[in-house]
Amino acid sequence: MENKKLNAKAVKNFLSNNAIIILIFILALFVGFVTDNFWKPANFKNLVVNMSPRFIIACGVSGCLITKGTDLSAGRQVGLSACLAAMMLQSVDYAARALPWMPDIPWPVALVLVVLIMCVFGAINGCVIAFLKVPPFIATLGMQTIVYGLCSVVTGNDPLGGFKSSYSQVALGSLGPIPYLAIFAVIVGAYIWFLYNKTRHGKYMYAIGGNESAAQVAGVNVPATIIRIYVLASILYAVAGFLVGAKAGGASTATGLSYELEAIAACTIGGVSTNGGVGKVGGILIGVLVFEVLKICLQFLRVDPAYTFIAQGLVIIVAVALDLRKYLAKK
Repeated sequence: MENKKLNAKAVKNFLSNNAIIILIFILALFVGFVTDNFWKPANFKNLVVNMSPRFIIACGVSGCLITKGTDLSAGRQVGLSACLAAMMLQSVDYAARALPWMPDIPWPVALVLVVLIMCVFGAINGCVIAFLKVPPFIATLGMQTIVYGLCSVVTGNDPLGGFKSSYSQVALGSLGPIPYLAIFAVIVGAYIWFLYNKTRHGKYMYAIGGNESAAQVAGVNVPATIIRIYVLASILYAVAGFLVGAKAGGASTATGLSYELEAIAACTIGGVSTNGGVGKVGGILIGVLVFEVLKICLQFLRVDPAYTFIAQGLVIIVAVALDLRKYLAKK
């Protein structure tokens, strides 16, 4: 009798903790049966291409969440990265080049330059949080506004296009059946998994998220670890922004809008606790998959985009509520 009670409780906990994933899976099955082309390889490829930059952004946000922080500047950093890459990689014969004096540079060089520039914003975020003790929510909210303002100044609020083919090919090309975007995502995912599970930095990060005071007493350099986390996050936003620009074929100050909210929701759905100390790369991938499947399902059902935003907002609220429920149950 006791075993039955335990099993029933375990099933109930599993269903409640994974309610969003289960509901989206059921929705996908329903849409697959009532619409055409849902199970086509082209739709699956589209899903993978859409997931790849979002997964990279979510990996960046995950480190902040694991240490009981957050990063509300993620989306705007992605947008600035896309705009910087666009300005560097416009065709030399494009009439409306933003930087007419810029020589023709290979896209890997532009990617490195974008990453180096964005590292500055990550370092500022980390220092403000680690040394000035400003709550991450406030620090990154301020950075969000600063980055948006800088992006407006740099671009003059003009949309950017006219990319050279080598840059566009980063998003459009593939290695056999595997899109280049997916390869970027796999490399990032493998690196983050190794960093989180096999390095001292990963152990320090989880220790800070579990109990910052205890981690400090144990000899963890908390400020240095936090700064590294936010710098790494900005590096991943830079990579994601570079890919988003190539994928969209253009960039503007609106690029990356609200991406940070989707990333936080995806992490939370995937088991990265907003209360710190918990999170796995596999869970992040599942969370991003759930969010993108939801979007595709609503598109196939021809739901008005306004209602799509409502659905995404509800998912974010429910995901955080379930995370808090698990945290309170543990306490």
